[in-house]
Amino acid sequence: MQDAAVVTWIGDKFRALDVALNERSRRRWAAVEALSLGRGGISAVALATGLSRTTIRAGIRELRQADQNELSPERVRRAGGGRKSITEKDPQVMAVLESLVEPSTRGDPQSPLRWTCRSVRQLSDELRKRKHPVGPTTVAKLLHEAGYSLQANRKTREGSEHPDRNAQFEYIHAQVQAFQSRSQPVISVDTKKKELVGRFRNGGREWRPKGKPLEVEVHDFPDPEVGKAIPYGVYDLTNNEAWVSLGIDHDTAEFAAEAIYRWWARMGKKRFAQATALYITADAGGSNGSRLRLWKVALQNLADRTGLTLTVSHFPRGTSKWNKIEHRLFCHITRNWRGRPLESYEIIVSLISHTTTQDGLRVRAALDRRRYATKKKVSDQELGEIHIAPHHFHGDWNYTVSPRR
Repeated sequence: MQDAAVVTWIGDKFRALDVALNERSRRRWAAVEALSLGRGGISAVALATGLSRTTIRAGIRELRQADQNELSPERVRRAGGGRKSITEKDPQVMAVLESLVEPSTRGDPQSPLRWTCRSVRQLSDELRKRKHPVGPTTVAKLLHEAGYSLQANRKTREGSEHPDRNAQFEYIHAQVQAFQSRSQPVISVDTKKKELVGRFRNGGREWRPKGKPLEVEVHDFPDPEVGKAIPYGVYDLTNNEAWVSLGIDHDTAEFAAEAIYRWWARMGKKRFAQATALYITADAGGSNGSRLRLWKVALQNLADRTGLTLTVSHFPRGTSKWNKIEHRLFCHITRNWRGRPLESYEIIVSLISHTTTQDGLRVRAALDRRRYATKKKVSDQELGEIHIAPHHFHGDWNYTVSPRR
């Protein structure tokens, strides 16, 4: 065992040199000092410098193998050396973190950047409760890697903010988990922006021979004989699959219900052969609006046709862009056809059907040539015949429609 004077002397030298040393030179200097002291040298240097015995022994091994497998000057440790990342040591931590952030995730669906209103300290505390001991700094790093950011984002307001807005988000999240735990289908529905059909300018750019852009019409006046395309999407949250009905007439509640039925008949029924219920998340307005009588009638007809008990939850007004279908389906469709004129219904259906993502999104689409009447009135008697049960929490936003037979 080395005496205290030697330990003090080594410690003084280390503090004088430490600022000029990198990781590799530090452990090699410690190894030289330990070897020069002989027996007990490793313990003495470790005590004087605060370096671990493992680090000093690694330096000694490098000195003894200096002529073999020498590190390049720009490296301080061998490839693969150093502390393992948290995702290597705990592969489930990212999935758990995403599940914690999911109810409060916001942002522009057209952008891969997302932001969350929960602090990293809150998320760290929640992860620790779930036996994933991760500090706030590491949580921030994981969120950045996943495309999240904590920021004050300026967004265009779509309406007044409801006091129960966040509570509704959490209610929807809980319902989604409950349905998925029972292997029941969960879908997000909405109408995408109507598109002009014809040789009109479409935003974005695509690769073409230099100096040879596609020529399109100067003015965006719709062709009265063709009209517009109305894509209504149905996104399966569980299987990352989607159905899109391309309407040619009007965006009505009956058109929306027909699109959901086509998804069920052509995709959903095969995926959920034992299903008895269906959970639908939708916006508060449009053809599937929470106050629309015709939507409730269309849902009743849909329940009768499928035999499924339909539970519907609406996002509060002003939060339509946070609907899952917006950033799981519609934004990818927009990217897929950017810079291409949508010259015919057939081309639009083809482009939608060929939309894919690295996460394995699969999309099917078909043209709906039916005509849907507008301004249909629903009598009080028809409304009274609907088997609808409002939920205890915001029955205007959350309700269940049961089949009549």
